Amino acid sequence: MSNALFESSLTSLPLIQRGKVRDIYGIDDDHMLIVTTDRLSAFDVVLPDAIPDKGAVLTEVANFWFDKLAHLIPNHLSELTLVEVVTDPAEREQVARHAIVVNKLRPLPIEAIVRGYLIGSGWKDYQNTSAVCGIKLPAGLQMADKLPEAIYTPSTKADIGDHDENIDFDKTVDLIGRERAEQIRDVSLQLYNEAANYALERGIIIADTKFEFGLDKDDQLVLIDEVLTPDSSRFWPADSYQPGSSPESFDKQYVRDYLETLDWDKKEPGPKLPDDVIQKTAEKYREAQTKLTG
Repeated sequence: MSNALFESSLTSLPLIQRGKVRDIYGIDDDHMLIVTTDRLSAFDVVLPDAIPDKGAVLTEVANFWFDKLAHLIPNHLSELTLVEVVTDPAEREQVARHAIVVNKLRPLPIEAIVRGYLIGSGWKDYQNTSAVCGIKLPAGLQMADKLPEAIYTPSTKADIGDHDENIDFDKTVDLIGRERAEQIRDVSLQLYNEAANYALERGIIIADTKFEFGLDKDDQLVLIDEVLTPDSSRFWPADSYQPGSSPESFDKQYVRDYLETLDWDKKEPGPKLPDDVIQKTAEKYREAQTKLTG
């Protein structure tokens, strides 16, 4: 679709990295520009078709949460504006709703995953072990059941093209030390619980989510990357939620479900998407944004 931003092309700043979804540019020793494109990855493969406005929706939703949850933990957003760092009007227009200026931080090597409902790899784990990532759960739970309380199930941060690996809490202690591991666990649960309560009042269940953290020059913990978006979380409509089956969702699950109908080995290159799948997915992202942010 011609109005989608598949790949940014800024010549005024040096490109540091192109990830699955984000293009990262250098600004100076202390700042970076992160452009969230409309690219979509599924099963760790970047698909050839972009989802129009997806990157803008993700950026606006993340910025909403950064602001709303700033009393719990500082985040990576900089006080520098896009106008200050991308001075060419045409380049600025290209990335206007997709870009944020962030402070450079030292990222920590774990993904902080919080689960409030039993779904995905957690459901598979529970069926096999009656636990999720080693955390014992009550017997007799169904797919998509709400857990007695949210649980913290961290994973490693994989390189592009690799899969994240679930780890237990003790492994995070080995990686980053006990005090820091406990701090991340505690603030992740706080962030999830506050956001989940807010979202539920607006008709969205946040089934699970992931957070990422970095350290600033003073070794203070900072929330980085994206936060509580339809790409980093599972959002379900509360009005149709029913345990016992996989709920519909406000994210790329619609694309995943379509891809599962194809004879595709889930390796590069990804298949092209029909226009109706692209349009429906774009609508799902926009609906989530509208419900959450008004």
